[in-house]
Amino acid sequence: MRFFDSHCHLDFPELAEGLALHLSEARSVGVSNFLVPGVTLAQSKSLVTFKQQYASCHIALGLHPYFIAQHHSDHFAELAEFAAAHVERLVAIGECGIDATCAQLVYQQHLFQQHIELANTLKLPLIVHHRQSHHLIAQSFKLTSPLYGGVIHAFSGSLQQAQYYIEKGFKLGVGGTISYSRANKTKGVFAQVPLDTLLLETDAPSMPLAGYQGQINVPKRLAEVFTHLCHLRDESADVIAEQLYTSSCTLFRI
Repeated sequence: MRFFDSHCHLDFPELAEGLALHLSEARSVGVSNFLVPGVTLAQSKSLVTFKQQYASCHIALGLHPYFIAQHHSDHFAELAEFAAAHVERLVAIGECGIDATCAQLVYQQHLFQQHIELANTLKLPLIVHHRQSHHLIAQSFKLTSPLYGGVIHAFSGSLQQAQYYIEKGFKLGVGGTISYSRANKTKGVFAQVPLDTLLLETDAPSMPLAGYQGQINVPKRLAEVFTHLCHLRDESADVIAEQLYTSSCTLFRI
């Protein structure tokens, strides 16, 4: 089996020092591809060099709502110019989105709108962060429809919300949340939606699985996310693995 970690922050300090080992351990359980999103202007720019060092890592550029205090008024214009200049190295725009637990919601919505427009211009999918904000994301999609789909990172929501995103051309990111007994609603969604609408992700070094609370999450845990997903689905493990990998490669054109 082969796996694609569609969302992991391998360049974050918690993982960077031992990255060679983390990648080796991930490959030993079948993880052959990794997508590293952008979160700030400076970090997004650094990902181009990161990509040159690690061929199995694919990159996206974006301004994450969690870091809203670090985004200056001219940062998006600079990010857009940089993305256009390096578009052949990119597989997506993001991480972007709306986080209702963070400040400056109006500015977040404006910034998200700009990301959608940039993705449309560059003909790339979006990596969308959400937290208590499905209704706000839907508002943004009404203003500017994403033309190339994307992935709803760490999806947690209702079946109706999942179907809305799927109709918009989006995949749903399946992560360590499904390892927790409290995540029955999310697990129910992942059990019901078409298999080809799902992607695997770890969000390493964040989102540790049940049993690893308080520890740094690492990309090798993707195999455990996969096992938890298999418990929810009717298809065989081989069929699930191949479809998840194919869906990732198709979305990101790899």
